[in-house]
Amino acid sequence: MRKELERILPRVQKPARYTGGEYNQVVKDKAQVSLRIAFCFPDTYEIGMSNLGMRILYGVFNAMDGVWCERVFAPWGDMEDEMRRAGIPLYALESGDDVRNFDIIAFTLGYEMAYTEVLNMLDLAGVPVRSADRKDSDPLVIAGGTCAYNPEPMADFIDLFLLGEGEEQCRELAELCMAAKQEKTDRGALLQKASQIGGAYVPTAYTPAYHEDGTLKSVTAAPGYPETVKKRIVADFDRSYFPEKMIVPSTEIVHDRVVLELFRGCIRGCRFCQAGYVYRPVRTRAPERLVRQGIDALKNSGYEEVTLSSLSTSDYKPLNGLCDGLLDWCEPRKVSLSLPSLRADNFSMDLMQRVQKVRKSGLTFAPEAGSQRLRDVINKNVTEEELLNTCRIAFEGGWNTIKLYFMLGLPTETDEDVVAIAELANKVLWTWKQHAANKSRGVRITVSTSCFVPKPHTPFQWEAQVTMEEYMRRVELLRSSMRARAVTYNWHAADTSLIEAVLARGDRRVGAVIEEVWRRGGRLDSWSDYFSFDRWMQAFEACGVDPAFYANRTRSCGELLPWDMFSVGVRRDYLEKERQTAYAGVITPDCRVRCSGCGAAALREGGCKDV
Repeated sequence: MRKELERILPRVQKPARYTGGEYNQVVKDKAQVSLRIAFCFPDTYEIGMSNLGMRILYGVFNAMDGVWCERVFAPWGDMEDEMRRAGIPLYALESGDDVRNFDIIAFTLGYEMAYTEVLNMLDLAGVPVRSADRKDSDPLVIAGGTCAYNPEPMADFIDLFLLGEGEEQCRELAELCMAAKQEKTDRGALLQKASQIGGAYVPTAYTPAYHEDGTLKSVTAAPGYPETVKKRIVADFDRSYFPEKMIVPSTEIVHDRVVLELFRGCIRGCRFCQAGYVYRPVRTRAPERLVRQGIDALKNSGYEEVTLSSLSTSDYKPLNGLCDGLLDWCEPRKVSLSLPSLRADNFSMDLMQRVQKVRKSGLTFAPEAGSQRLRDVINKNVTEEELLNTCRIAFEGGWNTIKLYFMLGLPTETDEDVVAIAELANKVLWTWKQHAANKSRGVRITVSTSCFVPKPHTPFQWEAQVTMEEYMRRVELLRSSMRARAVTYNWHAADTSLIEAVLARGDRRVGAVIEEVWRRGGRLDSWSDYFSFDRWMQAFEACGVDPAFYANRTRSCGELLPWDMFSVGVRRDYLEKERQTAYAGVITPDCRVRCSGCGAAALREGGCKDV
């Protein structure tokens, strides 16, 4: 550790965030390394170390001969201030070396509010924030993750985006970069070659044009670059890489446990859910492989909890057998097994009682809408009867804590739909009064709402977000309808939802706003400690950008969208049809009942055979 760090670490919160040296970290001999990658997570250590995707790609890179991938996290404000004061640039945890001396700086973009921190980390590293200002001697700045499915707001800052699942893409890019480094290929030629990797997007090779009304007119690709960038998937997910030797963090993190990914994709097709569309088609891992991976990861880390993770965990067909296989090893060792992403329409009390023998936690469900009419609009194929029956089973089994998640501002929502949320919460409370096994402990029912954010590549990508004022009116309507003391109501802030909507559906012109916010001091905007709505609004005004144009405007189906040139496999005409079906209040059956012909099956030989 450098001496400057030894002096400043005693003055910051949680110094263990910045020291490295964790059990199972990868350290390589620099003399044997030809390509160095700084894997940057634009948030704090606790958040980044909880990210399974980062753990996977860290392992994929480091399994390659000649490649060394190290971790970099955003410093909290106190540490950043100390680093800038002491002249310490951003560094990697494994070696302590400056990030600016690496060959590749790779960012994962999981949520839009992290955008300003990407710029902040580049600046702290001493790397020009705009790709146009970088020279051949600067690192190649790449990015991927869910937000990369509309990369345009960050197009001025990233040299290369990778769309889709990175296990194979990253290996191909690393091999290309090692060859280019040996051959002394210049930056432009390297990017042109990289654009031929499936799912790769080089923003500088594409020129947008706009109509007088501000809508997108066209996007022109430079010669030799693909007109459409199609995402990459891992076709054989069952045999894809899993990090069985997970790094054990030096300090407490958000998800301090082994995480097993059961499958990718989702059979449900909720019309608001971006992940449900961009991760198609469904691909699963065999339960026998998952049991072995889970046990090995627990042995290698010493964790006392394993969680089964996917978009809808309870849709995994061999779930009972998987849980039994894990519990045979976990239960005698007091290792707990948790199941997030439960659905009320296939909840199994027998399963929950088995997996929570070691540690019983509360239950969480996401009906998303209070009325059956609105649940049909969004294709949330869960009925009130199913939800209440699930709650009855849980209360009879001794549970007394239920969390319910909803959205306000969904397309076609009325005041009656809003009040229906309170009515549904009251019905859950009444179910507890009728069926609770132990009423002496009381009951805790928590209702949480967030503002609907229309996302790219979903049937609701054309919809308008309700204004902040309208959202807060609906929050107040719902709050005034909540009268039972056993029901607690929490709601997400309206201002961050507006910014998220602008960044999610923005085009390249929004990049100037992101940079302006950062130059005005914006950083770690996903944290309320640092987020400033006034700063964002001042930046919009300074850049001449109207946030309502991106967030609160309904788009026509004929409008060219900033993300139309990026294919996730789901056809645009299918999304249009689903939007029409939503307004008709008709549900689309899940993929196991009937194939809806979305187009994602074409991404993989054999189609959706794992469904």
